[in-house]
Amino acid sequence: MCHLSPEFVDITWGAGGSRPAATLEVVSNVQKVLGVETCMHLICTDNPIENIDKALKEARACGNQNILALRGDPPRGQKTWTPCKDGLPSATALVRHIRATHGDYFGIGVAAYPELHPESPTLERDLYYLKQKIDAGAEFIVTQLFFDVPRFLDWVREVRRYGVGIEVPIVPGLMPIQTYAGFRKNVVDAGLSVPQWILDGLEAIKEDEVAVRQFGVEVGVKMVKELVESGLISGVHFYTFNLETSTRLILEGAGLVPLIRKDKPWRIHFLPHRRREEHQRPIFWANRPKSYISRTETWHQFPSSANQWQRSLDKYGSLKGYGVGIKYPTAAEARLHWSNNGGGQPRRVEDLSEVFQRYWRGELQTLPWCDHPCRAGVGSGGEMESYRDRLVELNGVGCYLAINSQPVVNGVKSDDKVLGWGPSSGYVYQKAFLEFFVSPDRLPILINRLETHFPNYTYNAINHSGSTFFHSSSPKSKSRCQSKHTNANADKDDKEEEEPNTVTWGVFPNQEIVQPTIVERSSFLAWKDEAFALWDQWAQCFEGETESDLTRETRRVLDEVREKWYLMNVVNNDYHQPTGVFNLFEEDFVRAAKAREADTKVVAAEVSDVSQVLETKEAAGVEEEKALRRKEEKEEGSNVFSNALAAVVVAAAAAGSRGVCQELAVENVAVTEARCSA
Repeated sequence: MCHLSPEFVDITWGAGGSRPAATLEVVSNVQKVLGVETCMHLICTDNPIENIDKALKEARACGNQNILALRGDPPRGQKTWTPCKDGLPSATALVRHIRATHGDYFGIGVAAYPELHPESPTLERDLYYLKQKIDAGAEFIVTQLFFDVPRFLDWVREVRRYGVGIEVPIVPGLMPIQTYAGFRKNVVDAGLSVPQWILDGLEAIKEDEVAVRQFGVEVGVKMVKELVESGLISGVHFYTFNLETSTRLILEGAGLVPLIRKDKPWRIHFLPHRRREEHQRPIFWANRPKSYISRTETWHQFPSSANQWQRSLDKYGSLKGYGVGIKYPTAAEARLHWSNNGGGQPRRVEDLSEVFQRYWRGELQTLPWCDHPCRAGVGSGGEMESYRDRLVELNGVGCYLAINSQPVVNGVKSDDKVLGWGPSSGYVYQKAFLEFFVSPDRLPILINRLETHFPNYTYNAINHSGSTFFHSSSPKSKSRCQSKHTNANADKDDKEEEEPNTVTWGVFPNQEIVQPTIVERSSFLAWKDEAFALWDQWAQCFEGETESDLTRETRRVLDEVREKWYLMNVVNNDYHQPTGVFNLFEEDFVRAAKAREADTKVVAAEVSDVSQVLETKEAAGVEEEKALRRKEEKEEGSNVFSNALAAVVVAAAAAGSRGVCQELAVENVAVTEARCSA
C-alpha cells in the first residue's frame, strides 16, 4: 500500500482501549521504516489523561504528526459509554486537550456520521456535536463508511450549510466489499442504507467469493468516480481491514493512482528530518531495513557520496545494546514458518537448503535475514523469473545459502514497474550482487575460481569470529585485470584501504549521477556480526522445547553453520554481462546436476531390482497356485469316485444281485475316470 503514495496511513487504537503499545509500535515502524505519514487514532475509552499525554509524547517522538481524535466504543463488557476515572468525556474534550498541550504540532481529525451517530436523535443534533469538534480545533473530517453516494452528498451539503458553515476538508470513508458475510455484518445488519442494485448484484453471486470481490471492486470504482466528480470531497479514505488488493484495484480503476515512483531503490523516510538528506546506503541491510535504521538512529549526518564512507565500526552501534531480533514474535511462529516442505524442522544442511529454496521460490514470506518476500518472487515475470530460478538452483547445490541479491541492470528506463526508480525520463543501472553463506570446504575452491577466471569480480568472505577474512583488493587503476586476496584478521586495519563499490546508480535529466547503493568494507564488518547472530537467534527458537533427538539435531546444524561457515558477497563489476554472478557457479550447477542424475539412476536401478523380485515372486506364486488347484481337483475327483461307488454298492445290495453290483461298479469306474480325465 505504501507504493500507492497515500497522504497518510491510519493506525487504529485497540478495541475498547486495549493494546495501546501495539498502536504506537506500528506508528513508529510505518514512520521510520516505511517512510509513510501516519495518522494515529486516539480514544477516550479507558484512557486517563496521563496515558493520553504519554501516547501523544511517544507519537511525537517517532514522527507522527496527525491524530484522529475519537471518543471510542464502550469499554469491553459494557453496552453504554461512560468516561473512565481521570479521563475525558468526549472527542471534543480530547481535541481541546491536544491543542492545549501541543499547540499546532498535530493535525487533528475527527469522525462524522453521514447516516447519524447511533446515539443521535436527529441530524441537527449530530451536526451540532460535529461543529463543536471543529470549533475545538479539529482540521479535517473522516466519515464512517457508507454505500449510498447520493445520500452522502446531500449530507455534505447539509454540513456546509450548518450554522456559520463547516469548511474543513471532508474525507469520505469507503469499505471495499471483500466477502458477502462481511458485507452483511458490517453494512446491512448495521442498518446502513444500501442501493438496491448493490443488494441484488451481491445476492446473485453470494456463493462465489471471487465474483463477490470483483463486484466489490466495480462498486468501489463507481462510488469513487461519483464522489470525485461531485467536487464536494477532499480525497477518499479506505477501511481496508488489512487487505490491500481490492483497494488498489479500485484506485487504479478510478484513475486515482499515479504511476508508482520510488525516489531511491529503498524508501526515503520523512522523520527524523536528517534522514531526508540520506542519499546512500550499504546493500547489506536491503532485506532488513528496520535493523539498519535502528543501528544508524544516532547518526547526525549521512554520507552523500562513496568517498565519505570511511567510518569506524562503532558508528553502527553495539549489538549488545541494540540487540538482534527475528521477525516473528514467538519461537513457535518461527519454528512453524521456517520448516521444510513436510513441515519438519531442519536437521541437516540439506534441510536448510530446502528452507532457503522455499524462500527464493516465493513459498516463504521471510528468512531470519529477510524481513519481506523476495523481490524476485513469483509473478515478477520475464528476466526476474529466470533470475529467481537460478537462485533456487544455487541454494539446492548444498554448500551455498543465499540471503541477499540483486540482478544486473543495464540502462533500464526509470519508470520500469519492477526495476525502475527515481525521476522520469532517466535510466538505472545495477551491478550483479550476491551474498550467501558458504561451507568451509567450498570456500577455497570458490576463491581460487574467482582469482583464476573472474578478474571482474570483487568479493569479501569472513568467518564468525572475524579471525579469517578473505577479500579482493581494490583496483588502483582501470587497467587492473586480476584481483588478489588477503587472509587477515578483520579487527585489524588493512594496509590497503578499499574504495566503496557503487552497485546501483541512475542517470536523470538535469542532475548528477545518483549512486544510492554501495558495497563498503567497514559496513560489511558491522553487518557480519548481525548476520551470524541471526543463526543463534534461530537456534534459540528451540530452547525450552522438550529435549529430543530432533531438537538437538536442529540446534546442532544451526550452530554448525554459524561456527564453521563463511559469510561471503560477490560483485560482478561488468554490468554488461546478462548472466550476472551465476557464471561463477556453473561448475557447481553441473556437479549438482550430475549428482542428481546419478541418484536418479540409483533409485531407478533399485526400483528395477525390486520390480524383478516382485515379478519373480509373483510368477512363483502363480505356479504354486496352479499346482495347488490341480491337487485340489484330483482330490475332488477321487472323492466323487468313492461316493459314486458306495452308492452303486448300496443299490446293488438292495437289488440282491451281486453280479449286477460288479457290473455297475465297473461301469461307474469307467465313467468317473473319463470325467476326471476331461
